[in-house]
Amino acid sequence: MSEAILTVSGLGKRFGGFVALADVELEVRKGERLGLIGPNGSGKSTFVNCLCGTLRNDAGTVRFNGRVLDGLKAHERTRLGIARSFQLPRPFTTLTLAENLRIPLLYVVQARGTIGDIDRRCLDLLDMVGLAGKAHHLPTDLTQIEMRKLELARAMAAEPSLLIADEAMAGLSHQEVDDILALLMRLNEQQGVTIIMIEHIMRAVMHFSQRLVVLVAGRKIADGLPADIVRQDDVVAAYLGS
Repeated sequence: MSEAILTVSGLGKRFGGFVALADVELEVRKGERLGLIGPNGSGKSTFVNCLCGTLRNDAGTVRFNGRVLDGLKAHERTRLGIARSFQLPRPFTTLTLAENLRIPLLYVVQARGTIGDIDRRCLDLLDMVGLAGKAHHLPTDLTQIEMRKLELARAMAAEPSLLIADEAMAGLSHQEVDDILALLMRLNEQQGVTIIMIEHIMRAVMHFSQRLVVLVAGRKIADGLPADIVRQDDVVAAYLGS
Protein backbone atom coordinates (compact mmCIF):
# COMPACT_ATOMS: atom_id res chain seq x y z
CA MET A 1 0.00 0.00 0.00
CA SER A 2 1.32 3.46 -0.92
CA GLU A 3 2.10 6.06 1.71
CA ALA A 4 -0.18 8.94 2.60
CA ILE A 5 0.05 12.11 0.53
CA LEU A 6 -2.57 13.97 2.60
CA THR A 7 -3.40 13.54 6.28
CA VAL A 8 -6.17 15.56 7.94
CA SER A 9 -6.45 15.32 11.71
CA GLY A 10 -9.28 16.78 13.81
CA LEU A 11 -10.10 19.50 11.28
CA GLY A 12 -12.56 22.08 12.54
CA LYS A 13 -13.95 25.36 11.21
CA ARG A 14 -16.51 27.78 12.65
CA PHE A 15 -18.21 30.86 11.25
CA GLY A 16 -19.32 32.65 14.39
CA GLY A 17 -21.58 30.22 16.21
CA PHE A 18 -22.04 28.00 13.16
CA VAL A 19 -19.95 24.83 13.08
CA ALA A 20 -19.02 24.19 9.43
CA LEU A 21 -16.55 21.36 10.13
CA ALA A 22 -16.12 19.30 13.27
CA ASP A 23 -13.26 16.90 13.99
CA VAL A 24 -12.84 15.66 10.41
CA GLU A 25 -10.25 12.91 9.95
CA LEU A 26 -9.02 11.83 6.53
CA GLU A 27 -6.04 10.13 4.96
CA VAL A 28 -5.47 10.01 1.20
CA ARG A 29 -2.86 7.66 -0.27
CA LYS A 30 -0.55 8.56 -3.15
CA GLY A 31 -2.15 7.72 -6.48
CA GLU A 32 -5.60 7.23 -4.98
CA ARG A 33 -8.91 8.29 -6.55
CA LEU A 34 -11.13 9.53 -3.72
CA GLY A 35 -14.73 10.63 -4.06
CA LEU A 36 -16.04 13.23 -1.59
CA ILE A 37 -19.81 13.57 -1.46
CA GLY A 38 -22.49 15.06 0.77
CA PRO A 39 -25.74 16.99 0.48
CA ASN A 40 -25.67 20.75 -0.10
CA GLY A 41 -24.42 22.54 3.01
CA SER A 42 -22.54 19.49 4.27
CA GLY A 43 -19.19 21.31 4.50
CA LYS A 44 -17.50 20.03 1.34
CA SER A 45 -16.50 23.47 0.05
CA THR A 46 -15.32 24.59 3.48
CA PHE A 47 -13.26 21.42 3.76
CA VAL A 48 -11.62 21.96 0.37
CA ASN A 49 -10.96 25.64 1.16
CA CYS A 50 -9.22 24.63 4.38
CA LEU A 51 -7.08 22.12 2.48
CA CYS A 52 -6.11 24.65 -0.18
CA GLY A 53 -5.51 27.57 2.17
CA THR A 54 -8.37 29.81 1.07
CA LEU A 55 -9.72 29.43 4.60
CA ARG A 56 -7.82 28.82 7.83
CA ASN A 57 -8.99 25.96 9.96
CA ASP A 58 -9.78 26.76 13.59
CA ALA A 59 -8.81 23.32 14.86
CA GLY A 60 -6.82 20.33 13.72
CA THR A 61 -3.94 19.89 11.32
CA VAL A 62 -3.45 19.34 7.58
CA ARG A 63 -0.30 17.53 6.45
CA PHE A 64 0.81 17.17 2.84
CA ASN A 65 3.66 14.76 2.14
CA GLY A 66 4.36 14.88 5.86
CA ARG A 67 4.61 18.67 6.03
CA VAL A 68 2.22 20.65 8.23
CA LEU A 69 0.37 23.19 6.08
CA ASP A 70 -1.37 25.15 8.83
CA GLY A 71 -0.66 28.85 8.32
CA LEU A 72 0.55 28.52 4.73
CA LYS A 73 -1.19 30.68 2.13
CA ALA A 74 -3.00 29.25 -0.89
CA HIS A 75 -0.21 29.99 -3.38
CA GLU A 76 2.36 28.40 -1.04
CA ARG A 77 0.30 25.20 -0.91
CA THR A 78 -0.05 25.22 -4.68
CA ARG A 79 3.72 25.41 -5.07
CA LEU A 80 4.02 22.38 -2.80
CA GLY A 81 1.82 20.37 -5.16
CA ILE A 82 -1.87 20.94 -4.32
CA ALA A 83 -4.04 22.26 -7.16
CA ARG A 84 -7.79 22.57 -7.58
CA SER A 85 -10.25 23.16 -10.37
CA PHE A 86 -13.34 25.25 -9.75
CA GLN A 87 -16.97 24.48 -10.56
CA LEU A 88 -17.29 27.89 -12.24
CA PRO A 89 -14.21 28.38 -14.45
CA ARG A 90 -12.83 31.92 -14.42
CA PRO A 91 -10.07 32.08 -17.01
CA PHE A 92 -8.50 35.35 -18.11
CA THR A 93 -10.96 36.17 -20.88
CA THR A 94 -8.67 38.60 -22.71
CA LEU A 95 -5.85 36.04 -22.95
CA THR A 96 -5.64 33.07 -25.29
CA LEU A 97 -5.86 29.53 -23.98
CA ALA A 98 -2.08 29.15 -24.25
CA GLU A 99 -1.52 32.43 -22.41
CA ASN A 100 -3.89 31.29 -19.66
CA LEU A 101 -1.58 28.32 -19.06
CA ARG A 102 1.59 30.36 -19.28
CA ILE A 103 0.60 32.24 -16.11
CA PRO A 104 0.68 29.25 -13.71
CA LEU A 105 3.77 27.91 -15.46
CA LEU A 106 5.64 31.15 -14.87
CA TYR A 107 4.30 32.23 -11.50
CA VAL A 108 3.37 28.99 -9.73
CA VAL A 109 5.79 26.40 -11.08
CA GLN A 110 8.27 29.17 -11.94
CA ALA A 111 9.17 27.23 -15.07
CA ARG A 112 12.59 27.87 -16.53
CA GLY A 113 13.75 27.64 -20.12
CA THR A 114 13.28 29.54 -23.32
CA ILE A 115 10.01 31.11 -24.40
CA GLY A 116 9.78 28.27 -26.91
CA ASP A 117 10.12 25.68 -24.13
CA ILE A 118 7.29 27.25 -22.15
CA ASP A 119 5.11 27.58 -25.26
CA ARG A 120 5.63 23.88 -26.00
CA ARG A 121 4.62 23.02 -22.44
CA CYS A 122 1.44 25.07 -22.89
CA LEU A 123 0.63 23.18 -26.08
CA ASP A 124 1.34 19.85 -24.38
CA LEU A 125 -1.12 20.71 -21.62
CA LEU A 126 -3.77 21.77 -24.12
CA ASP A 127 -3.19 18.60 -26.12
CA MET A 128 -3.65 16.58 -22.95
CA VAL A 129 -7.21 17.91 -22.62
CA GLY A 130 -7.97 17.94 -26.34
CA LEU A 131 -7.72 21.70 -26.89
CA ALA A 132 -4.41 22.04 -28.75
CA GLY A 133 -6.27 23.13 -31.88
CA LYS A 134 -7.66 26.14 -30.02
CA ALA A 135 -4.43 27.29 -28.37
CA HIS A 136 -4.72 30.78 -29.85
CA HIS A 137 -8.45 31.17 -29.27
CA LEU A 138 -9.96 33.18 -26.42
CA PRO A 139 -11.92 31.38 -23.67
CA THR A 140 -15.08 33.10 -24.92
CA ASP A 141 -14.87 30.88 -28.02
CA LEU A 142 -15.20 27.70 -25.95
CA THR A 143 -18.18 25.48 -25.25
CA GLN A 144 -19.09 24.61 -21.66
CA ILE A 145 -17.21 21.30 -21.68
CA GLU A 146 -14.19 22.96 -23.30
CA MET A 147 -14.19 25.52 -20.49
CA ARG A 148 -14.10 22.65 -17.97
CA LYS A 149 -11.20 21.08 -19.85
CA LEU A 150 -9.34 24.41 -19.86
CA GLU A 151 -9.94 24.66 -16.12
CA LEU A 152 -8.38 21.23 -15.60
CA ALA A 153 -5.44 22.17 -17.84
CA ARG A 154 -4.87 25.33 -15.78
CA ALA A 155 -4.83 23.23 -12.61
CA MET A 156 -2.42 20.74 -14.19
CA ALA A 157 -0.13 23.58 -15.31
CA ALA A 158 0.75 23.94 -11.62
CA GLU A 159 2.23 20.42 -11.83
CA PRO A 160 0.29 19.06 -8.85
CA SER A 161 0.73 15.72 -7.18
CA LEU A 162 -2.76 16.20 -5.65
CA LEU A 163 -5.64 17.55 -7.74
CA ILE A 164 -8.97 18.50 -6.20
CA ALA A 165 -11.64 18.45 -8.91
CA ASP A 166 -14.60 20.46 -7.62
CA GLU A 167 -17.78 19.56 -9.53
CA ALA A 168 -15.98 19.47 -12.87
CA MET A 169 -19.03 17.82 -14.49
CA ALA A 170 -21.88 19.98 -13.20
CA GLY A 171 -24.35 20.85 -15.95
CA LEU A 172 -22.76 18.61 -18.59
CA SER A 173 -24.52 16.07 -20.78
CA HIS A 174 -24.18 12.31 -20.30
CA GLN A 175 -21.49 12.06 -23.00
CA GLU A 176 -19.66 15.14 -21.73
CA VAL A 177 -19.56 13.65 -18.22
CA ASP A 178 -17.96 10.55 -19.72
CA ASP A 179 -15.38 12.73 -21.51
CA ILE A 180 -14.35 14.45 -18.27
CA LEU A 181 -14.29 11.12 -16.45
CA ALA A 182 -11.96 9.68 -19.07
CA LEU A 183 -9.69 12.72 -18.76
CA LEU A 184 -9.49 12.45 -14.97
CA MET A 185 -8.77 8.74 -15.22
CA ARG A 186 -5.88 9.44 -17.62
CA LEU A 187 -4.44 12.05 -15.26
CA ASN A 188 -4.53 9.51 -12.45
CA GLU A 189 -3.36 6.42 -14.31
CA GLN A 190 -0.87 7.87 -16.79
CA GLN A 191 0.53 10.80 -14.83
CA GLY A 192 0.15 9.43 -11.31
CA VAL A 193 -1.84 12.39 -9.99
CA THR A 194 -3.78 11.73 -6.79
CA ILE A 195 -7.33 13.04 -7.26
CA ILE A 196 -10.08 14.04 -4.86
CA MET A 197 -13.35 14.38 -6.76
CA ILE A 198 -16.19 16.45 -5.27
CA GLU A 199 -19.29 15.65 -7.29
CA HIS A 200 -23.08 15.29 -7.12
CA ILE A 201 -23.39 13.06 -10.20
CA MET A 202 -23.40 9.69 -8.48
CA ARG A 203 -22.87 7.70 -11.69
CA ALA A 204 -19.58 9.56 -12.16
CA VAL A 205 -18.57 9.24 -8.53
CA MET A 206 -19.20 5.50 -8.45
CA HIS A 207 -17.29 4.92 -11.69
CA PHE A 208 -14.30 7.03 -10.70
CA SER A 209 -13.79 6.49 -6.98
CA GLN A 210 -11.71 3.78 -5.39
CA ARG A 211 -12.89 5.05 -2.01
CA LEU A 212 -15.80 7.23 -0.98
CA VAL A 213 -16.04 9.71 1.90
CA VAL A 214 -19.32 11.29 2.99
CA LEU A 215 -19.70 14.60 4.85
CA VAL A 216 -22.97 15.57 6.51
CA ALA A 217 -23.40 18.72 8.60
CA GLY A 218 -19.64 19.19 8.81
CA ARG A 219 -18.88 15.68 10.05
CA LYS A 220 -17.52 12.63 8.28
CA ILE A 221 -20.16 9.91 8.56
CA ALA A 222 -18.74 7.30 6.17
CA ASP A 223 -15.45 6.25 4.60
CA GLY A 224 -14.91 3.09 2.58
CA LEU A 225 -15.60 1.21 -0.63
CA PRO A 226 -18.21 3.03 -2.77
CA ALA A 227 -20.51 0.02 -3.15
CA ASP A 228 -20.62 -0.39 0.64
CA ILE A 229 -20.98 3.29 1.48
CA VAL A 230 -24.04 3.97 -0.68
CA ARG A 231 -25.92 1.19 1.12
CA GLN A 232 -25.31 2.56 4.62
CA ASP A 233 -28.51 3.65 6.34
CA ASP A 234 -27.10 6.99 7.53
CA VAL A 235 -25.86 7.84 4.04
CA VAL A 236 -29.20 6.99 2.46
CA ALA A 237 -30.98 9.02 5.15
CA ALA A 238 -28.73 12.04 4.52
CA TYR A 239 -29.67 12.10 0.83
CA LEU A 240 -33.27 10.87 0.90
CA GLY A 241 -34.40 11.79 4.41
CA SER A 242 -34.97 9.40 7.26
